[in-house]
Amino acid sequence: MHAEGLRVGVEGWKPHHSNALGIGLPVAMTRMVRHLKAMHDNRTRLRAILLATAAVYPAVADFTQGAEPEPAKLRANTLEAFDRYVKLTKARNEEELKRGTSLLWIDQLPAPERAEAYAALKRGEVKMKKLEMLDSGKPIACPGGIIHHWTGVMFIAKAKLDEVLRMLEDYNKHSVYYGPDVERSKIESRSGDHFRVFLRFRRHKVITVVLNTEHEIDYFHDGPERAHSRSSAVRIAEVENPGKSDEREKPPGDDGGFLWRMETWWRMEERDGGVYVQSEVVSLTRDIPVVLSWVIKPFVTSIPKETLTATLVATRKAVQGRR
Repeated sequence: MHAEGLRVGVEGWKPHHSNALGIGLPVAMTRMVRHLKAMHDNRTRLRAILLATAAVYPAVADFTQGAEPEPAKLRANTLEAFDRYVKLTKARNEEELKRGTSLLWIDQLPAPERAEAYAALKRGEVKMKKLEMLDSGKPIACPGGIIHHWTGVMFIAKAKLDEVLRMLEDYNKHSVYYGPDVERSKIESRSGDHFRVFLRFRRHKVITVVLNTEHEIDYFHDGPERAHSRSSAVRIAEVENPGKSDEREKPPGDDGGFLWRMETWWRMEERDGGVYVQSEVVSLTRDIPVVLSWVIKPFVTSIPKETLTATLVATRKAVQGRR
């Protein structure tokens, strides 16, 4: 329920000259990109490729200096596609929870791979998987947007289910547990197992993005050793000039398009001397223009995976720290 969906949006860039595309990138540019792809540090590689691309597409130069891209608008057909995707994901989750067995995604692996995955979790690793919901066997097209869908699972040794739930429900301290990505956190209201929560996200990758978000969250106790939760971001507003006297929110859906929607499912199961925690996130961001997609898309689509992994690691650390 964190900034798993934040990414660098770049739609709206146009070359300064109508003939900037030509018939392809110069040979030297292509060789440079091949060399840069061999670099190991993603952040360094991203900046270097952007700088190289700026030689051909001057508008990219503004981005490498930290400037924001032109605004994007959340269109009705984009939101309709995302809502359809979420509806199918919700139905699949409800079916799996009702079944009550094989609740972790690694349980679907063949026996040898499943055994190795469980061993890796016991070693402290986080197991991640990219998902895609199909509609009647076909991918769901999302015009003007990108749907990111990841799930991850980790194990907290010697923990109890109640300990994990108490930490997750302690939203007033999520800025401590999940900082610096969560800059502020507050429970706005609570009624039993239903929460309305404010979270302020800060994400930096080439540029810094700050978002004010509100979430509706419900927890469900499925038995003495099992629980799950469902979280929906009901409001996401990008913050302009954060921390300054002229700070203001941009109209939701008419902004940089870094995060338009986010839906989250958590599952927790106590067994094997600890608690397995799985988080699944579906988020919506603006699309990337074709002219820059080959350079930038592999990096911006990695951010949801990185942030979800970091969220799970921070969850384990917070549970252990509270103990």
